[in-house]
Amino acid sequence: MKINEDKINNIFSRNIEQIVTKEELLKKLRSGKQLRIKHGVDVTSASLHLGHAVNYRKMREFQEMGHKVVFLIGDFTTQIGDPTGKSKTRPELSPKEIENNLKTYLKQATKILINNPKVLEVRRNSEWYKKMKLNEFLGLLRKITHARLIERDMFQKRIKNNEEIYEHETMYPILQGYDSVMLKSDLTIIGTDQLFNEMVGRHYQQIFKQEPQSIITTAITPGLDGKEKMSKSLNNFVGIADSPENKFGKIMTLPDGLIGDYFLVHTNLSKEETEEIKKEKPFAAKKRLAMEIIKIYDGSVAAEKAKENFEKIFSRKETPDDLKTYKLQVGESWVDFLVDEQFVLSRTEAKRLLYDGAVEMDGIKISSQTKRIEKSGTARIGKHKFIKIEVK
Repeated sequence: MKINEDKINNIFSRNIEQIVTKEELLKKLRSGKQLRIKHGVDVTSASLHLGHAVNYRKMREFQEMGHKVVFLIGDFTTQIGDPTGKSKTRPELSPKEIENNLKTYLKQATKILINNPKVLEVRRNSEWYKKMKLNEFLGLLRKITHARLIERDMFQKRIKNNEEIYEHETMYPILQGYDSVMLKSDLTIIGTDQLFNEMVGRHYQQIFKQEPQSIITTAITPGLDGKEKMSKSLNNFVGIADSPENKFGKIMTLPDGLIGDYFLVHTNLSKEETEEIKKEKPFAAKKRLAMEIIKIYDGSVAAEKAKENFEKIFSRKETPDDLKTYKLQVGESWVDFLVDEQFVLSRTEAKRLLYDGAVEMDGIKISSQTKRIEKSGTARIGKHKFIKIEVK
């Protein structure tokens, strides 16, 4: 592979919090070897949001240099549940739920990553864990201490609060770490909350006589509430699969103090361009921010249309023109309709939308989760999506 120092320097210039270690990674990048960039996902959810996308966009920079992302689906470890950031044990998912989440997850990820086998390889960790014998697993346990595993901050918090820690949770970093051995990972790009697990990966690679993977941790911005990191459960996220109109409307709710950070982390604009935009009034700056983000995931035409619709709804108090019409049988349930037409990714999300009063029909909220569609009219779904419904 050709070595491009400008591209290498550009990678290090933005959205990186920490590198373990920069010297190791520079040596690898200058070796001319195609790097294997491990990206492991437990498909506990069907949706990706801007917080996830920071890592994917950084991975794409490496792909554009010719390096390969190894997209590791944790179909085995998803059944265990990563305890990272959790004060309680994660609920167990069925194999069917995992498969359904996986299809949607990959579709969204490849809106950002280059979907070419030369630079993208998809694997599953069930490939080795379903074949692993008990004595082999016990051999992994002999190579790390219990004291090291429970030094994680979330475990220490549980201990302090007299909350349970289940043994399968302490095993999770071992499994994630051993994934790095099986993939011969050269680099992994993660949020700071995954650093402990990937340091365990370096530990096992050294034991198995591999060169330890380098680690990049990326910048994390708060969600739309300006407090917690982006999360579906907190409803403070902008989803990659959200419509351009929904993306636009959500971004317009961002606290003014986060505008600059969002430009730097979630758009392609330079620091100099961002500084100029920050001089504008917050409302105008957020409209520009929304457009720049939508351009990345949906294109310039969609961004312009989303802006026009937003201005009609909120600036001129109009219902958008050229609404899409859905023809339905009378009596169809709102939950089924929202899922079938992909306004949401799951029945749970549809019920939450109805419970929150985020669906209206001709200005009247549909608050019941069992409500059925009985008449034609104009519906609002979420804050900013308008459609026409015709029933037979």
